[in-house]
Amino acid sequence: MVICESARFEPTGKSPRPNFPVTLTQLYINGEWRDSTSGKTFSAIDPTTEAEIAQVAEGTLEDVEAAVQAANAAFETGTWSQLSGHDRGEILWKVGDLFRKYGEELAFLQAKEMGRLFTDSMTVDIPHLANMFHYYAGWASKIEGSVKQTTQGLHTYTLREPLGVVAAITPFNFPLILSISKFAPALATGNTIIHKPASATPLSALKVAQIMEEAGVPPGVFNVVMGPGGTVGNALSTHPGIEKVAITGSTASGIRVIKDSADTLKHLTMELGGKSANIIFADADLDAATQTAYDGMFYNKGEICYAGSRMLVERSIYDEVVDRVRQRALITKPGDPLDPSSEMGPIANKSEYDKVLGYMSIGQKDGARLVAGGKAADIGTGKGYFVEPTVFADVNSEMTIAREESFGPILSIIPFDDFEDAIRIANSNQYGLASGVHTRDIKKAHKAVAKLKAGTVWVNTYGQFDPSGPFGGYKMSGYGREQGWEALEFYLQTKTVWVDLS
Repeated sequence: MVICESARFEPTGKSPRPNFPVTLTQLYINGEWRDSTSGKTFSAIDPTTEAEIAQVAEGTLEDVEAAVQAANAAFETGTWSQLSGHDRGEILWKVGDLFRKYGEELAFLQAKEMGRLFTDSMTVDIPHLANMFHYYAGWASKIEGSVKQTTQGLHTYTLREPLGVVAAITPFNFPLILSISKFAPALATGNTIIHKPASATPLSALKVAQIMEEAGVPPGVFNVVMGPGGTVGNALSTHPGIEKVAITGSTASGIRVIKDSADTLKHLTMELGGKSANIIFADADLDAATQTAYDGMFYNKGEICYAGSRMLVERSIYDEVVDRVRQRALITKPGDPLDPSSEMGPIANKSEYDKVLGYMSIGQKDGARLVAGGKAADIGTGKGYFVEPTVFADVNSEMTIAREESFGPILSIIPFDDFEDAIRIANSNQYGLASGVHTRDIKKAHKAVAKLKAGTVWVNTYGQFDPSGPFGGYKMSGYGREQGWEALEFYLQTKTVWVDLS
């Protein structure tokens, strides 16, 4: 799967603008759709029009407790954890098939609630979601222990067992992909799940619950509770009935979860922030490198944890690369995410929109050279959280826009002198989620890969993903891995059994 290069999807119907009714707005607990115990709701807002899409149930501590009890009961009775791996795999395969069946509706919901381009959801997200569940469906029957050669007269072996209840706390930027990367391995290994989606993106999360139900996932195995992080998220992080928290979010959010979960010693997977360096050496194919690096920053309006937001360029080609990127930014078309001609949708919500505009202002105040963008964009409606793709040149590592994750379409271009200088600058940041290297010299590429402190390194490409490829960060970008067989390890625990045969 290529995240950063988007084809255009041709809708199956007569109209190029899909439309689906929004009907799922309740919590999903123990196989039932229910209102919040308080009756309280919150608004799901369309970032394109700033209009309300629906009123969605806002979970309470009582709702969290009900979900924990349901998930624990389902785990202890074995309706899922004690199914054979083959049986679990069959259900997970059905889940994957249903993601394709409901693909257009899921893509529509993402466009409406967070501004992701419908075309990108259809060409990237939906195939990946199906492939992810099909991949882990295969692994479900391959969770094995081993026999150990120990003292004579003893039979010693290990069992690989699920942890129990897993809380999945997910963000707004890739609401489906970043959720499924937790659900699929957790379910394949026999765990039960409580999902807390971002408050900006509850609608796609609820459709996933309906898909689980249709596929035959038993009641209590999969639950969804919406609500604020300070209430629902904190309750999940501190509850003694939850064995693991898997979160994708900002580093600050991850630190809060780590602290909240410490008293109950939960297992944790932390997929956190990034400020990834994308290095272009003078011997790179500049046509390919500049386009790939541009996409690696501005895809999904820059709301990507692994975005190549620091473009490091060798001085001998610096001016040419800056000009190429500037020209590309000037012709990028923000617009309605349901319009096939749009190249960049709106920022997902008002608070993120304000934050992104703030970073644009900070970049100029810090002395970076603004070469494109730098302000809000008007698509002709006078509404929506649209901003221009923004490029700053002559940035240095001390500037705020080079140190902090802006989580929007803001690119910082930084010059470097030689190989050692590039690696030094790339590793000087607190984050270590991903990085990119562009060069025709394969020896140089491998040398850079070995020295870069990042969980993923793309060489002469960017944003490539596959269910088999593990993903996760170094340093302040977190720990643990999602995707690949490696992710299974973070949802299992090992039991050693000793049998006296004398």
